[in-house]
Amino acid sequence: MNDYSDVLLVEKEGPVAWLKLNRVKVHNSLNRKLLEGMQAACRSIAQDKEVRVVIVTGSGKKVFCAGADLTERKGMTEGQVLDYLNLIQNTMLSIEQLPQPVIAAMNGSAFGGGTELALACDLRIMTEDAVMRLTEVRLGIIPGAGGTQRLSRLIGKSRAKEMILTARAMSAQEALQIGLAHRIAEKANDDSDEHEALRKQAFDWAKEIAQAAPLALKAAKFAIDNGFDRDLSAGLALETKAYLTLINTKDRLEGLAAFAEKRDPVYKGE
Repeated sequence: MNDYSDVLLVEKEGPVAWLKLNRVKVHNSLNRKLLEGMQAACRSIAQDKEVRVVIVTGSGKKVFCAGADLTERKGMTEGQVLDYLNLIQNTMLSIEQLPQPVIAAMNGSAFGGGTELALACDLRIMTEDAVMRLTEVRLGIIPGAGGTQRLSRLIGKSRAKEMILTARAMSAQEALQIGLAHRIAEKANDDSDEHEALRKQAFDWAKEIAQAAPLALKAAKFAIDNGFDRDLSAGLALETKAYLTLINTKDRLEGLAAFAEKRDPVYKGE
């Protein structure tokens, strides 16, 4: 089994799994090994019943992820570039399709593929000094890891065009105002190596989400992700199908019992 610990740290903290990009010297840029490690981690986490929420973050306090490792890309043939494009697209899908809710805890700015990684997550927290920026058109390419598609679905076609075509940096406050970010955390002080406020806010949010029944979280995420771009009747049919998968679960009965007994439920994902 490959060891990815030099580029990706995977830690479990109660019901929360942390995926920490660990290439701080190169701004947590995405090389092949890191992308492969993220896919491997997602395969494992998807099957882990103890994990109810996932947090993706980066090492350091300046950059969440600088996107593709351009030093590695520089020496690639055309065929290798296509292979890399396929790898990064599949990695973003692995993040997006995790059954558990995923929070991007953006410990700094995100550029190119770093913004696309944040877009693949369900929820986003940014430090107050961070920006999101899709820089690809300035490099003679376009966002190729889902940026043109996920961004327009999140903030609308017109705003997505502005951000992509101008390659303009979007501040945390702007991102919050248009719904691209959900929360903002205080930046780290000069003496700190990490954003403690960001870590605490992300973890507290994850714990809040993890109080819900895990099968219900997965069903809700599935219904939203797979129904939002359908017509209403098709979406409602999918919602009903997802609801029915929960009818015979032990967690549903536990939720009813806990409500009647005025106590906190103890969910087991069964």
